[in-house]
Amino acid sequence: MGSSLPQSVPRSDVASASGVVPDLLRVSRYEVLPLDGIEEEVLTHVPSDVTLTVTASPTRGLEPTLELTERLVRHDYDVVPHLSARLVRDGAHLTELVDRLRSVDVGDVFVIAGDAEEPHGAFAGAADLLAGLDELGRPFERIGITGYPESHPLIDDETTIAAMFAKARHATYITSQVCFDAAVTARWIENVWSRGTKLPVYVGIPGAVGRAKLLRASTRIGIGDSLRFLRKNGNFASRMLRNGFAPDALVDGLGDVLASGKVAGFHLFTFNALAETERWRRERLERR
Repeated sequence: MGSSLPQSVPRSDVASASGVVPDLLRVSRYEVLPLDGIEEEVLTHVPSDVTLTVTASPTRGLEPTLELTERLVRHDYDVVPHLSARLVRDGAHLTELVDRLRSVDVGDVFVIAGDAEEPHGAFAGAADLLAGLDELGRPFERIGITGYPESHPLIDDETTIAAMFAKARHATYITSQVCFDAAVTARWIENVWSRGTKLPVYVGIPGAVGRAKLLRASTRIGIGDSLRFLRKNGNFASRMLRNGFAPDALVDGLGDVLASGKVAGFHLFTFNALAETERWRRERLERR
């Protein structure tokens, strides 16, 4: 079943950032890794009205992503699989993937280049895969692409900026990578929109994750600049990481952009810490 995605996110001109946070949390997404035991973790800790996105591993291929997507859909979750372009062999393989996902009513996919060092076939990057989906008649109602508020570990900044704008015409929303400097993320969202790419943004933030797991994963997903920011701002870093990470500082630090109509929700990189992340979300929703 496809997830609901607001194509615009209207907000009152007088709405405060804090006032819209609960609304954004209700339509936010949890990113999960297709590892052993994650299905049971989801069923135990995540309400079925929370949208899940399923990552793709450059070493394990797309099959674990597809299998977990299918299983979670059968449990009545809205699921957004990550389609890693470099793991798709050719047009026939892409058609097979589309048919398989559409057969379980997936209507939303997140298209990425992927971290495989070399393409497995005809698709070198996300733009190639997006073009391939166009040739198949745009079979998904919603398509997400990645945005980088700060540097990607494998791609220079000018390339990532140009690539995002080239991909935007194929997409219906943007999901940002994690950035620990909320002001940088807010400025980036405003800049994206001011340059004409008026797509709603899911702001990428870590879930409520233990410190060690967060720091290990941060290097892998390319948020080294953010870690340097934390190191330079010791009090801020210690407050955020002393007893494990809670996303409040990032959420609150985004300020007025949350009420601007440019933000669709939050994309929580849970690193499979689902119990902790859902506990944080529920506590945040219950605040008065």
